[in-house]
Amino acid sequence: MTRVKIELPATFDFSTDLRLRFRDINAGNHLAHDAVLSLAEEARFLFLEHLGYPHLNIDGCGYVAADAAIVYKSQAFFGEVIRVEVAVRNFASKSCDFLYRLSNRETGQEVARAKTGVVFFDYVNQKPVRVPDGFRARFERGG
Repeated sequence: MTRVKIELPATFDFSTDLRLRFRDINAGNHLAHDAVLSLAEEARFLFLEHLGYPHLNIDGCGYVAADAAIVYKSQAFFGEVIRVEVAVRNFASKSCDFLYRLSNRETGQEVARAKTGVVFFDYVNQKPVRVPDGFRARFERGG
């Protein structure tokens, strides 16, 4: 079976620390898969807020999730503080990827990698739109 691979960039654009809550833990007593996406979404929200973008408004455009992937590297447990690093890469005409590395803040051990693809979206007209030029320019590397 082919495994999902998520290549991470050499540098990230933002990081935040999030404490694992009871609800983030599954029956196996470790970090649940749905919680990884929840942590990634929280970090993305904090990142965009840090850049001055209000919720679902990036230079006048909204966005919708197009896909998501997770690759686990180790376990994480209730109460641990997870550092979530965020990068924006892989721009297309109407989309980009948010890449995440989740690590145990205390030990530095990588817990998981995640990717969420977003499509920029006009909620009024219910259709995809081009990536805002200003947003793209903030993150594109080498052209």
